[in-house]
Order: sequence, then C-alpha cells, then structure tokens
Amino acid sequence: MMKVFKFGGASVKDASAIKNVANVIKRDASPQLLVVVSAMGKTTNHLEKVAFAYCEGRAWRDDFEAVRAYHFEILTQLFPSPNWIFQEVSRSFEKLEQKLKQRPSANAHYEYDQIVSYGEVVSSLIIDGFLKSEGLPSHGWDARFLVRTNALYREAQVDWTTTEQLIQREWNALPEGPKICVCQGFIGHTAENATTTLGREGSDYSAAIFAWCLQAESVTIWKDVPGMLNADPKWFDDTVRLPKISYKEALELSYYGATVIHPKTIKPLQNKNIPLYVRSFIDPSIPGTDITADTSQDHLIPSFIFKVNQVLISIVPKDFSFVVEENLRDLFALFSTLGVKINLMQNSALDFSVCVDDGPPVRQLIDQLRNQYAVRFNDKQELVTIRHYNQDTINRVLVNKRVLLEQRTRQTLRMVISDWQPDAQ
Repeated sequence: MMKVFKFGGASVKDASAIKNVANVIKRDASPQLLVVVSAMGKTTNHLEKVAFAYCEGRAWRDDFEAVRAYHFEILTQLFPSPNWIFQEVSRSFEKLEQKLKQRPSANAHYEYDQIVSYGEVVSSLIIDGFLKSEGLPSHGWDARFLVRTNALYREAQVDWTTTEQLIQREWNALPEGPKICVCQGFIGHTAENATTTLGREGSDYSAAIFAWCLQAESVTIWKDVPGMLNADPKWFDDTVRLPKISYKEALELSYYGATVIHPKTIKPLQNKNIPLYVRSFIDPSIPGTDITADTSQDHLIPSFIFKVNQVLISIVPKDFSFVVEENLRDLFALFSTLGVKINLMQNSALDFSVCVDDGPPVRQLIDQLRNQYAVRFNDKQELVTIRHYNQDTINRVLVNKRVLLEQRTRQTLRMVISDWQPDAQ
C-alpha cells in the first residue's frame, strides 16, 4: 500500500530544508509515496499581499519580485547550474505576471485563488525537480486538475466522487514499481478549470483527500515540533507530547483552536480508518503522535488551548424581553454578514454572551448591535480551554486571573479570563 507525506511551509523554507525533505523520504524508503507540499516559508503571506494590492489597484511589483527572487535563490543553492527546473519555475512566474497585468474581475476571492495558488505550484516544481536530481522516482502532479471543488473561492468544498475518479485514474496511469508523486496542498479546481483554494492551512486537508481517494496505508504530517503537544509552548511552560490520541480527541482539540492539524483533516481519515502520524522533520527518530480510532489514552494527559486578544460581548434586549429563537436568528445572521466567528457563546433568558477574536469587524458589530440591544463588552481577554481538566490544571491557569465566563462538560472546561485587578468586582 502507499503512504502520504505532507510537508508544510517551514519544512521547505530554504535549500537546506528541501535537502532534509529528500533525506526524510530516503529514510522512510516507502516503495509508493505521495508527497503533498505547501508553499515555501512565508510565500503565501507575500502572495496574499500581491493579491490584495492587485485587487485594490495598488502597486504589487515589489512584493512579486521579492517572491520570485526568493525562489530563484533556493534554486541556485540546490542545483550547480541552471536546468529545466529553472525554466519551469520561470514559466510559472511569467504566467502569474501576465495575470497581474490584466484588469482584475469584481470577484476578489476568485482573484485571490488564482494568484496565491502559485506558491504551492512553484514549491512542488522545485521539490519534484530536486528529488529527480537525487535519483528518486519522482512524478510531478498538479492538483489543479485532480482535486475537484465547487466555486466557493478561498473556502472551496470538495466534490469527493469526481476527485476520487480523477486521482485514481492518475495514479493507475503511473508505471509499475517504486514511485513518488509530488503534489500541491491547499489548491483544487472547478468543473470550469478555475483554480480554487481550500482555506488557509489547507494542505493538511489535501493530504487527507489524497489518502482517502487512494486508500492510503497512513498519512504523516511533518512538523517542526516533536508531535502534538498538550499546549502551545509560546503560552505554556513544561509542555508534554501526546503520544497517542483518537480521531475524536484530535477533532475536539482542533475545534477548540489547537493549530497543529487543520480541523478538516481528521474526518476523511476517520471514515476510512487511516492512521495519522505527526512527526518532526527536525528529528525523524522522535516517535511523535499517533492518531487512530483508539480512545483509551485520550484522558491521560490534560491539554490546554489558549486564544488571546479576545472580546467578550454581552447582548441584552433594551426592553428586557426574553432572548428567543427569533433574536438568535437575527444575531447569527449579523455575525455571519460581518464575518465575525464565535469562539464561545452562552445565553440566558435575558442576555446572550459571545467570545470572539478582536479586530475591526468586531467594533462594527458592536455599533450595529447597539441599534437594537444594550451591549457591554470586555476586550483584551483570554479564552482558555482545558481538555480532561482537574482542579490542579484549573489552578495552574488562574494564577493572577479572574473568570468572567465559564462552561463545563465532563471532559472540557472553557473559561474567559483576564488579568486580576484589585478593585475588580
């Protein structure tokens, strides 16, 4: 059976990183392997700037040239002299440049996908070329002809039946024997052959799509961490690796905000019982994390998820009437229209409280809510989620903090907290 490897931007950020990818692949020595790659380093961020400038009629040339120069610097470090890979990468940038010289359409999301997708395209060209130069049986694939989606640009939804047919046909057309296919994550195409993207950080999801379609033995996501940790090291000391967790636990953690795995990744793998491994590309010998159907170890290590820069908003009808289904329908419609995602919500007879990421749309939301409701809000809050909590874990996160809102289930505790003020009531 074949395996699927996924390498993110950090694992292919420069020439030495790409050489390391080749070493990881050689170390595994799988006879049949599909490699899904992200854009290199921070390329997606830079191409986003190009896309926004293009759509808004601002200058895009400097950012575009910086992206092109970055990739050619990597090429010159990987290959002793220019070869066919240089020509392929040049053609891709020439196509993108010609696109940018045309007048943009009115659909900014469509334009975003046509531009930002080039990060994955160029990355896969370079990695495929380098693997070939290392004597590996590599074949370049193009997800813009394999992953069929609808036309919901920037958040495209997969047509699983057509995608499975296209991917299986491409796989079966390959020669017998050992083979490595290198393909882009994050991108797909419509029935009209317009490029789409699956949402930011969607390359993990792409790996799951290919695995599902090809009945893969396993999926391995190669990260710069030793596996899934029970907390983000940026916010928490003494983190612990989660050696084995279930699909269900991984879904819960990603839903609450854990960033190691894209939330859409788990379900296709769970449906076909395909194990997901999270491994370190820095040290492949580290065991990492195994994600399978087995739930027996989920409760052994508490996990902590922190969301900072949160706003807690409390909404009360001005006439003190009940908050009923009609009110909630209108409130959810307003949140959706303004693009404000609710991270936590709670309602009583008289009020409706939500916790959201801060940003300009939130201030607009508050202003519009005040036309009909009495609104109070607290900014600079933190949203903490503890899976498999106990009193010790609660005490650990509440040092010098006060709780504004709390929700508990048997397995999960969620709290909106802020720094303690001596005069806080």
